Amino acid sequence: MKYLIFSISLLFSCLVTGQNILNASSPAALRAMRDAGLKITATGDTVNAVKEPLPYGFIETKDILWAKTVWEIIDLNEKVNQPLYYTSNSLVQKTNSLYQVLMDAVMNGKVKEVYDDEDFMYRLNPDEIKNRVVSVKTDDSLIDLLNEGIEITDEVKSQYTDTIQTDTRKVKLIKIKGMWYVDKRLGELRYRLLGIAPQGPDPQAIGESFYDPNELIDLFWVWYPDVRKELANHSVFNPRNNMSSVSYDDVLNARRFSSVIYKSESGFGGGKLEEYLPRDAKAQMEESHRIREAILQVENDMWNY
Repeated sequence: MKYLIFSISLLFSCLVTGQNILNASSPAALRAMRDAGLKITATGDTVNAVKEPLPYGFIETKDILWAKTVWEIIDLNEKVNQPLYYTSNSLVQKTNSLYQVLMDAVMNGKVKEVYDDEDFMYRLNPDEIKNRVVSVKTDDSLIDLLNEGIEITDEVKSQYTDTIQTDTRKVKLIKIKGMWYVDKRLGELRYRLLGIAPQGPDPQAIGESFYDPNELIDLFWVWYPDVRKELANHSVFNPRNNMSSVSYDDVLNARRFSSVIYKSESGFGGGKLEEYLPRDAKAQMEESHRIREAILQVENDMWNY
């Protein structure tokens, strides 16, 4: 029933608030309204497109009958997840990838709760985040020129300087941390997203002798409730309907993506599957499915008499 309500509300939003190129007076006017945060309605009027995410309800501890925290990886190479990776700046629709939306929100200071790891202990500032995604390497030849007393112009400096940046094309994995819990008052299993982190290559290691192209790092962890407003105001590309206004917040909270559990709260060390099932990808995948099925079975077991 809740999925039917979501689909109806999604269809309504597409029909009412979608940008309508058919009513635009000119391409420039359409782009101006789009960039200003306005949308054209079916009647040709403009409305403010800035949305507030649906607030989470307050959950009392006594109402949580059961809970389990899991960590998952969203592979953007999978077909069902590709809309989270797609970037478009066409006349009809302007969309950014999930990583770009997170990065812009963090660097613009709109999101403050940005941390070093999944435990949300050490908060990162914009300069520290920039060092994780951008590396500026200077060739030794430039140092030799400086030692010779040669004047270094900006043009010469640019010739001997390489800037390596982790952009959308290099970020193919997204980590999420969330909690499944049984709400005793509602009598149902629910999910709450707690954190999100893009994974990419370390630009500081690229070009070094120890660099491993298969090794990825967590660029930063964002406390999800703090980034919801930004995600609610960025649409996900929908190849089936260009007028769709589904936001990233809608997609993530409704779990409209494919993911693999790589860690869960358990008695096996840190809970990572690769720690207690080392060097066995098949066993790790089977364990991931087992954990998922066990979580979904919790709600069914509540109604056994």
